[in-house]
Amino acid sequence: MKRTRRLRRMSRASGRNASARLNLTSLMDVFTILVLYLLVNQSAVEVIEPPKEITLPDSIVEAKPRQTVVMMVNDDAVLIQGKPVMSFSELLKSKEIALAPVKDALVRLKENVIGVNTRTVASSHEVTIMAHRTVPFKALKTLMSSCTAAGYTKISLAVIQKASQT
Repeated sequence: MKRTRRLRRMSRASGRNASARLNLTSLMDVFTILVLYLLVNQSAVEVIEPPKEITLPDSIVEAKPRQTVVMMVNDDAVLIQGKPVMSFSELLKSKEIALAPVKDALVRLKENVIGVNTRTVASSHEVTIMAHRTVPFKALKTLMSSCTAAGYTKISLAVIQKASQT
């Protein structure tokens, strides 16, 4: 049987001899959206790294930390934003409800805002206390009272997040 020109043209057009082609435009759109999603959500995680001399207690809390004023308490000193305020032995010996050096340092921090980042941190009226796990609660209670007396009403304790027990 002899093929006509029309049959030959139809067989070529039907794609029997043509290789399969993939349209990558929609696939690239999906990957672009996926990359943007991962970039946005990856930057939302904030991790506050404690110094080596402070070992934080464990917790199963799910809330993420916010940008706040950081108070560190270890066996040597009490530090606010990395600057020593008083020694740890003075903190333990003190019978006051609110410590004057801690209160004064927090008030000064609120008044002497330097830079954009410090301004937002100090104006948030929030303090995160990073205390070594061996610090007694009485000392933490005194520090929290000092923060409240200085006008910092939201106080958080930094902990290490453990896997949730479900």
